Amino acid sequence: MSKFAWLFMCLTAFTGLLGLNAESQDGQTTAFIASGVFASLFLLTLIMGRRFKFDPILR
Repeated sequence: MSKFAWLFMCLTAFTGLLGLNAESQDGQTTAFIASGVFASLFLLTLIMGRRFKFDPILR
């Protein structure tokens, strides 16, 4: 995994836990939206990493 994928995975986990411990409804909603954004960026970096590392042998 790339450094960006690790970063987005950690940010997803952190904001998800922050949303569970939020005191207000607005804080919880904001944390879960941020967690969703970071999770989608995490998946995007995983897909992009696969695309660049794919190197078929053409004969």
